Amino acid sequence: MENTTALLTLYTSPFLQPLQDSWTPSSSNTTSSLPSSPPADLAISPNVAYMAAELVIAFLSTVGNVLVCAAVGLNRKLHTVTNYFLVSLAVADICVGVIAIPCAILTDIGLPRHNLYLCLLMLSVLIMFTQSSIFSLLAVAVERYVAIFMPFRYQVLMTPRNAVLVILTTWLLAFIIGLVPLMGWYKTPPESGNCFFVLVVDMTYMVYFNFFACVLTPLVIMFLIYAHIFVMVKRQVRRIASEQSGRGERQTRAAVSMRREMKTATSLFLVLFLFTICWIPLHIINCFLLLCPHCPVPLELLLTAIILSHANSAVNPFLYAYTMTAFRDTFKAIFMCCGTLRDREASNAASGDDRDGAAVRNAHLS
Repeated sequence: MENTTALLTLYTSPFLQPLQDSWTPSSSNTTSSLPSSPPADLAISPNVAYMAAELVIAFLSTVGNVLVCAAVGLNRKLHTVTNYFLVSLAVADICVGVIAIPCAILTDIGLPRHNLYLCLLMLSVLIMFTQSSIFSLLAVAVERYVAIFMPFRYQVLMTPRNAVLVILTTWLLAFIIGLVPLMGWYKTPPESGNCFFVLVVDMTYMVYFNFFACVLTPLVIMFLIYAHIFVMVKRQVRRIASEQSGRGERQTRAAVSMRREMKTATSLFLVLFLFTICWIPLHIINCFLLLCPHCPVPLELLLTAIILSHANSAVNPFLYAYTMTAFRDTFKAIFMCCGTLRDREASNAASGDDRDGAAVRNAHLS
């Protein structure tokens, strides 16, 4: 009876609304007639609005973050350790657009069916790329901390080689964390074989291991790092301003440098802040799923939280363009170069047409 009640709760949950709309147990004699799982041939209709929003986000995320990678590759002024970590973040966001969002769309309609390990892999890829994003943001915060609090050791610690090693390590750890469900930490798959997140992924893994240990802990550390940076930089700026009278050019340069560090730290903190705003709602819903399984959560709220979390992958290029002058100028140069190439191709095509027309006229005259 306990298993039957659990199944009834699960299949009438608002998280499986498409399944609920397509298959509802008879109101009479429910206990005796309730099947152990939905019919095997159940066809689940896709949510068109959700799919359209996901596809738009996938396109913006892919194009925008490819542009970020191109900007860093083309502009030598952007060849900094900070930007190497931002490129790692951009690569994770590209993977969200190209791989994770298509997987999310497929699993939204229960695909693939009757293939547990492929299902788990598809559900795990977004966890991998999210974890890589968090580690990239943590690397940026630590790099900024070293730049401000250990400036004389910065050149030794934050070399491009060390940055690449850190990036490779973060991606390796992200893949290990994301693949934990494939190692055995998952629910018993439903008899229907449908690949739904809440039916397959264990919420104890999502809440206690993924959220509390691998997401929330790094976020708290990063917020503390940036708080320390802001307090330190403001204190230094005030000290330099109070000592500036009569000191001359050296103090002026130090003040300008500190203000530049403050501006950079503020821009990077905004990236972290938006990441937190976009991802926390979905993790809170996961907590409700685990700690209060009978609490009603509207399907619209769940889908909005999912879309918001994926949208984070598309916002960073706009944020860089808005807050970082070097990125903004490089983006403009790339677009102007593309426009110049298009104009040149059009001009060449037009001149080619003129030459062909002249040749035809000469042929007629002769």
